[in-house]
Amino acid sequence: MVVASTSAAAGKAEDKTGPLITRWLSERGFATGQPTVVADGQPVRFAVDELLANGSQVVIVTGGTGVSPDDQSPEMVAPLLDVQLPGIIEAIRRRGEASTPMSIITRGVAGFAGSSFVITLPGSTGGVKDGLDVLDLILEHLLAQRGGGAGHGPR
Repeated sequence: MVVASTSAAAGKAEDKTGPLITRWLSERGFATGQPTVVADGQPVRFAVDELLANGSQVVIVTGGTGVSPDDQSPEMVAPLLDVQLPGIIEAIRRRGEASTPMSIITRGVAGFAGSSFVITLPGSTGGVKDGLDVLDLILEHLLAQRGGGAGHGPR
């Protein structure tokens, strides 16, 4: 998992989203290491490339999905995707809109790079929770389907 935060990478801010995602993945049986914290922009691409090269089944990027000039996570991740799943991001926006109108400005992407599921989530804890709530309903099905299995729905 990758945290895109220039301030956290520089030690000027604490990352609060990485631990949430790591715990969520671990609870679902995915092997996780410590979150990789990188500056926004090209370092996100390098970190995702490394996780894909290491065979990660699920790659979650948090941060860099807004509209500030250095928010570039979607641009770094989208070219890696063989299959894009925009409905997942739309569902995350809808879920977040109940709490804050700011959720509609997230520019995340989701899809598959080979057999690895990759998604970019907002850098806020609320946005991450919304994203994980949506993924909780579909991730098992997505992975089963991409792996050639029937994927009959959530657990």
